[in-house]
Amino acid sequence: MLQPRRLAFFEACVIGLVSGLAAVVLGQAVDWAGAWRVHISYLWPAYLVLPVIGLVGGVLAGWLVERFAPEASGSGMSEVKAVLARVPMPLNLRIALVKLVSATLVLGSGMPLGREGPTVQIGAALANQLSNWVPTSPEHRRQLIAAGAGAGLAAAFNAPIAGVLFVVEELLQDVSGITLGTAILASFIASVISRLYGSHSLDLNVNLAVTHTTFFAQEIPFYLILGVLAGLLGILFNKSVIASLAVNRRLLRLSLPWRIGIVGLITGVAIALLPVAFRNHAGLRDLLLTGSSDSVLAAIAFVVQFSLIILTYGSGAPGGLLVPTLVLGAALGYLVGATQESLLGMSAATTYAHVGMAAFFSAVSKVPITAVVMVFEMTTDFNLVLPLMIVSVVAYLVAEKIDYRSLYDLLLEWKGIHIKKEPVAEGLLAQLTAADVMQRRVETLSSKMSIDEAVQAFSHSHHRNFPVVENGKLVGIVTQKDVVNTGSQQLARDTAINGIMTPEPVTVSPTATLAYVLHLLNRYNLSCLPVTEGRKLVGIITRTDIIRVEAERLNGNVDKIEPTKTLEPSYVIYQTRAPAMRKGRLLVPLSHPQTAETLLEMAAAIAKEKHYEIECLQVIIVPRDRSPSETPVSTAKSHRLLQQAVQLGKDCRIPVHTQIRVAHDVAGAILETVKERHIDLVLMGWKGNTSTPGRVFSRVVDTVIRQAACDVVLVKLNDHKGFERWLLPMAGGPNSSQAIQLLPALTTLSSSPAIKLYQVFKPTESQPDTTLLNRYLRFLEPRVSGKVTATPVCASSVPEAVIDCAQQDCSDVIILGASRESLLKQAINGNIPENISRRSNCTVILVRSATA
Repeated sequence: MLQPRRLAFFEACVIGLVSGLAAVVLGQAVDWAGAWRVHISYLWPAYLVLPVIGLVGGVLAGWLVERFAPEASGSGMSEVKAVLARVPMPLNLRIALVKLVSATLVLGSGMPLGREGPTVQIGAALANQLSNWVPTSPEHRRQLIAAGAGAGLAAAFNAPIAGVLFVVEELLQDVSGITLGTAILASFIASVISRLYGSHSLDLNVNLAVTHTTFFAQEIPFYLILGVLAGLLGILFNKSVIASLAVNRRLLRLSLPWRIGIVGLITGVAIALLPVAFRNHAGLRDLLLTGSSDSVLAAIAFVVQFSLIILTYGSGAPGGLLVPTLVLGAALGYLVGATQESLLGMSAATTYAHVGMAAFFSAVSKVPITAVVMVFEMTTDFNLVLPLMIVSVVAYLVAEKIDYRSLYDLLLEWKGIHIKKEPVAEGLLAQLTAADVMQRRVETLSSKMSIDEAVQAFSHSHHRNFPVVENGKLVGIVTQKDVVNTGSQQLARDTAINGIMTPEPVTVSPTATLAYVLHLLNRYNLSCLPVTEGRKLVGIITRTDIIRVEAERLNGNVDKIEPTKTLEPSYVIYQTRAPAMRKGRLLVPLSHPQTAETLLEMAAAIAKEKHYEIECLQVIIVPRDRSPSETPVSTAKSHRLLQQAVQLGKDCRIPVHTQIRVAHDVAGAILETVKERHIDLVLMGWKGNTSTPGRVFSRVVDTVIRQAACDVVLVKLNDHKGFERWLLPMAGGPNSSQAIQLLPALTTLSSSPAIKLYQVFKPTESQPDTTLLNRYLRFLEPRVSGKVTATPVCASSVPEAVIDCAQQDCSDVIILGASRESLLKQAINGNIPENISRRSNCTVILVRSATA
């Protein structure tokens, strides 16, 4: 029987062999399809042939991905990185096969993506499948997957050393002996297979004549300029990729096959209108690298390729982004080299084109060492090493200064996956960051609140400072001293607090060390600091938080220091993803089996109307002295609830994603899900009243309404669960408008709904203004299947009038509104929604718009 280390090396050999063969098949198929496409374009009119081939290839590839393996869309590199970071995502033989065929169709039909992403995902998927056939430990499986990924990259570029470095520098970030050993062996074997039997379209020292490269001191400024330009344009490239994905998800309602097909059509039209060199992307790069091009062609190549790459990847087409960055880098380098030739008279455009590839690659992927080694392996030109190092490091530093995240980190975060690196063990205050000890649940005030409301807030809280927010962004901070000074300034109590707050307060980022936080507190003589990401408030840190950490250290209890242990982020222990890319997402936190079915039916009705996906969340609470990531929990009940949601999604043909989070706090888990999954609407149950002092609705609901940057719908269900007769009290504003927008979807729960719009006016108004009622009446009548009426009434008490109307009409459902800004006012003057809910036997739906 083989020892574990020997078994790992044997498996690495098998992985390298299989990954190399897969890369050979993909490379040969793409080259054959590309050559056939170019040949046909000479026999028939290119403006007809190329668009048709792009359309057909895109539709077929999209159908394969959507039907058999939705996980095979895109590059696949980010998914491999997530799996190596222990994120539960599928990676198997089915995905590898679909990726192989669909990538061949996409690349062979002329779309400007690369084959390195597919080969990396294919290699990792084959390695993972092998580890499933041969039972092994999770850590061993990660090493094999990393080896498969490195083998895939090495086979694509014929660069085994770069394959290993990419695994170490970007994907796994592990330099243990067995990891390096397996990765090196698999990459070497895959590269040998690729060199013997594969395509050499990416092997520059084979395809291009070796030119004599020189390097002079006078050229250093131009290499620095090239590095800066590559860094800036690399960041623009990354941001554009994410923007293109967002536009496709938010605005386009087309299925994946048609999205890719239309992009293939557009690409074919664009290529047909351009010079013949653009019909073969590898040939275009070769023109730039051999000096057969000119400045005009290089500029056109950069602009056109940049635009087409962004458009194509945003559609979800299976293909990589590294090879396209090489083409962009070559074009950019050629332009800088041509400029240098015109100024200094030194012929070096091709050298700059080679160097530009590494610069752009480094800026996009944040892997300068891999970039240098990869281009060196592809050229085997030692004279390029120094220029490569200069431009790659400069491009990396410029890009890192603007955004430290690589393209694959951005892609993962766009999908709601955040990979956190473990901190390096240093001094305590240098090791801990603001995010470790800050208070994440922050009580805030709105900039529209009055001074009187601020006084009430201070009287009901032990805090001496309140951050002031507007549209979710920090705009100032109000202290007790500011409020006290209003008396001496003789300001009116109804004056907005933005007149007394400190605008643009000193803030700190979540990644700042405690040493730096303490420096700011002492420098500006502050008691607390808001913690922000950009202008978004994510927490607050006080001197007390730092003193607690220092006290533990002085007492020798360093091991007991558990930063913000009671506020530790939730931990995802289970999740499923449905294949879909709809207009938005609706989050349904499930807790009680008796209400889950009705909430899911309401969610399905809204999702159908708004073309949303449904995200179902089940939160398991653990004691605050236990870590969510380390506490064993039972998930049987959670799985039953989520399975109910999945079945409903299948019946209604609605994509349903599910996840189980272990957390200290339900509200915190909901808010984290809202942020990570880009939620547009939260639909959650509400018991209808609260006994918690100082709370308007409940501790969880108050927090969600205050802090969720999306629409929130609360539902208090009655016993008989009827949805026939609807009462909608109108008050104007964004909440009423949002309730009206949701009503057509919700009324589909009934076959013959009767809707009554109801507006309460003061008894002193002799001629009430019914403009609002009439406008909403005209909006609803053509959109619902039942009868809609509008009734104005004069009354001194809104709750009394609404309850009386509901009783007289035997209403089944009352829809109300509540905004973040009005919560404090409601707590002082009486909670109208809670009052109505407690005294009514109806189902009560409370709507809060994100813009309120």
